[in-house]
Amino acid sequence: MNKLLVMLMALQLAGCATVRTLDAAKPGAPVVYSGTRLDLYAMDGGCCAKDRFGAEAPSYPGVDLPASALLDTLLLPLSVLTVIGVSFQATGGL
Repeated sequence: MNKLLVMLMALQLAGCATVRTLDAAKPGAPVVYSGTRLDLYAMDGGCCAKDRFGAEAPSYPGVDLPASALLDTLLLPLSVLTVIGVSFQATGGL
C-alpha cells in the first residue's frame, strides 16, 4: 500500500498545476491559488491555459484539483506577499 501511495504522489507532483505555475514567470498571470485556478479553468473548457497562466494544464485536472488546492493553501502566505509586492532578497550558501 505504501508503494502505491508513493507512486501516486510522485505522479501527482509531476503534473501538479501548482508546481507548474510556480516557475511560469508570466507577467499578469494569477499568483494566489494559481494551480487551483488553472485546474478549474481546464475543467471549464478553457482554451488557452499557456497564454493565461504561463503553464499547460494537467491532463486530468479533476484528479489534480485536491492536491493543488492543498498546496496552494500552504503557499498562500507567500502568494499574498508576492502580490502585495514584498520581496525577499534571500541568498544561500555560507
